[in-house]
Parts: sequence; C-alpha cells; structure tokens
Amino acid sequence: MVNFQLMITAELENLTHLQPQNGCDDPDFSYFFKVKCGRCGEVSQKETCVTLGETVPIPNSRGTTNLHQKCKFCEREGTVTMVPGRGRPLTHEDSETGKYAPLMLFDCRGYEPVDFAFRGLWKAESLEGMKFEDIDLSTGEFSEYDEKAELPVMISNLKATFTVVK
Repeated sequence: MVNFQLMITAELENLTHLQPQNGCDDPDFSYFFKVKCGRCGEVSQKETCVTLGETVPIPNSRGTTNLHQKCKFCEREGTVTMVPGRGRPLTHEDSETGKYAPLMLFDCRGYEPVDFAFRGLWKAESLEGMKFEDIDLSTGEFSEYDEKAELPVMISNLKATFTVVK
C-alpha cells in the first residue's frame, strides 16, 4: 500500500481558499486522474473518476474501496481508496510563495495516480471576503471582478502533482 497526496497550486490573483465547491472532503466531488499500473507501468488512456461518497466492495475481502479495476495490459487488479481529512484549500499565501496545498489523500494498491484534471465545480474567495462559487477550472483559468474591492480576480497556471506520503 502506498499513499499518494494530491497537491495543487495555482496563481491566485486577489483570491484565496481555492477548493472543491463543497470542500476537500465533499462526498459528491469527483476527482479525475489517470492511473499507472504498478506492475507493467501502463498508463490508462482515459481518466478515472473517484468520488468519496461512492464505494465498491473489494473482491475476496470484507472491505470497500472507491475504485477497483484491472489493468487492460497485464490484467493486474488494483484499488484506489480515498482518505478524507488530509486536505485543505490553496491559500493566497501558498500561491505567493509557490507552495502546493494538499487536497486529498489516496491509498493505492497496484496503481499510481497521475495526470490530475481540474474538473468539477470549485470555489474561492477574494481577499476582501467576496465568495466566488461554481468556478469551472476545466479550461485552465478563471477570471472575474470583485465589486466589493473593485479589483479583478483570477486563477491561472494550475498545477497538480501526486506525492508519496508515509
């Protein structure tokens, strides 16, 4: 078993607290990424979708997981199980210093997550406290105007990586 922490960063202009619409542990938020087989190294052609609120039984076990599938190349079975409570929003301070924020932890057996896609709805707030919801980051950026502060707000240069954690 290897734990992979999804880490995100972005350039946040006059914004802070970037996170999925209902928080990092939203049971309905879907995380999209490709998986790499731990045996043969084959990377899935399509993105895999895992959601905290959706589980499937693990064959020959009493446990459940968020994803169970076979590698199409070598047929090795693997699982990806989400571990809530280990993520936090990306802050303006993180963005200014080039730091990554942990978003979600994945317990992976037989697979390694790669190539996270910023899909779904996100939220952030301006430095003056104005809330921006239903943000679509699938195009790679977001821009709007904070009427309260009379400043433009923007999210750009989105980056994500998976790091091994103990």
